[in-house]
Amino acid sequence: MAASKVSAVPKGLGAMEDVAVAAKKGRWGFVQFFFVLSVVLCALLYAPRVFVLGPAHGVDVVGFFTAANSSEGTSSEEDGGRLVLDNQVHSPCASMRDHTICCDRSSVHTDVCFMAGDVRTDAASLSLLLFPPHDQQKQAPNGSSSTATEEERVRPYPRKWERFIMEKIPEVRLRVARPPDERRCDVRHDAPLLVMSAGGYTGNLFHAFNDGILPSWLTVQHLRRRVVLGVLSYNPWWAGTFGEIISGLSDHHVVDLLHDKRTHCFPGAIVGTRFHGILVVDPGRLRDNKTIADFHDLLADAYEKPKMTPEKTQAAPAETRRPRLGIVSRKGTRVIENQAAVAALASSVGFDVEVLETANGLPLSAWYASLSGCDALVGVHGADLTKFLFLRPGRASLTQIAPLGVSPIARECFGGPAARMGLRYEQYEVTGRESSLARRYAPEDEVVADPEKAKRSKGWGFVARVYLGGQNVTLDLGRFRETLARLHAHALLQRRRRGQLAEETRPKKR
Repeated sequence: MAASKVSAVPKGLGAMEDVAVAAKKGRWGFVQFFFVLSVVLCALLYAPRVFVLGPAHGVDVVGFFTAANSSEGTSSEEDGGRLVLDNQVHSPCASMRDHTICCDRSSVHTDVCFMAGDVRTDAASLSLLLFPPHDQQKQAPNGSSSTATEEERVRPYPRKWERFIMEKIPEVRLRVARPPDERRCDVRHDAPLLVMSAGGYTGNLFHAFNDGILPSWLTVQHLRRRVVLGVLSYNPWWAGTFGEIISGLSDHHVVDLLHDKRTHCFPGAIVGTRFHGILVVDPGRLRDNKTIADFHDLLADAYEKPKMTPEKTQAAPAETRRPRLGIVSRKGTRVIENQAAVAALASSVGFDVEVLETANGLPLSAWYASLSGCDALVGVHGADLTKFLFLRPGRASLTQIAPLGVSPIARECFGGPAARMGLRYEQYEVTGRESSLARRYAPEDEVVADPEKAKRSKGWGFVARVYLGGQNVTLDLGRFRETLARLHAHALLQRRRRGQLAEETRPKKR
């Protein structure tokens, strides 16, 4: 018996012909035929959402860009399915028209611009070009486009009041393309672009979160990772250190805007990031009322791994072990000189103590694992206290040790943000005799006796050099014991409340 010859039929639209031929030959039943036919019709119906006409009359394959009624939620797109780029309430750009450029420069901290429509990169000039539809590109009598707009320029970093650092941030140009500019897409994206900077002060952990990660989340969290990060001053350290968080911000590969010379095309763009204050998320300024606790959820999603199958040997249950205290151990300046004695004191109060070395080279995931299990955290003011964001909101405590002359800075940087996150916050004010400055200055010297007066008379340079960069602390153990006792009592109180809540929610036995 001769083998039957099977001809190859291309997948896609040709599948409909294949179904019809098969039906005629009787190889398919009536039900099977209409089942496959319905599948093909669905594919044809949704094909326009998968294939987008390219600029040179070709077809670029892109992913789905889901509409507002998707399972992801509704806040990222409104107004009949139109992509909403600006999630800030009372913003002049919140209801911008399609195929336009809108900039909000009302903040003293940051400028943010939005481009709605066909946006393409021009690497040579570090520009983003907006291509209006062809019917809007007709020349006006004076030779300008009918969709005229002035060129906008933005340095995407939220410290615009600080001229020194802003001059180091590359400036991005935003403009409407003029005919006959037909810039062809080398890479077509199905999600809008966010232009941010990994430069400035980002090498410092506090600034990496305060100036970069948190403002970026504020700006695009409503897009639910359907955004492409276009990063200026991109570097391997930044990508490696914050890789998990970057993945939590975006489902797409990062674009290095300064070195990638290809033309990238997007259905919109945001240049610059929102800023609500130092480590602040103001829910009243966001359409979806997100809070700093929601930002913590981003960190939890990034760093918490699925629980493995329990092994035979397990640690003591969280509700029976002693409360856990983390002590942030600094190197160089603002060191706790009697740290070992402080750790022993905390243990005698009733804590299991973990000393957290700041210069140990561990990834942030390891820090998250340690801090998320802490009931309390203690540390001298410094960038590493930014990791209080890893503590459990509404459950843990943060005690910041403020050296001489640092009290207002400490409270602004970490005190207010920690309280807004639902942590119990306490600030331990170092006295003159607890500061190493007492060994350099006489007791009556204003540097020790009246730090606020000394700061007013000597200026910020003195503050940075002496109070921030030139002192360590030796804590009064008798006074600090009172602080530790309050932390321990709070941890036990939170444990009892969790136990009561668990009991109330446990199904009753009949």
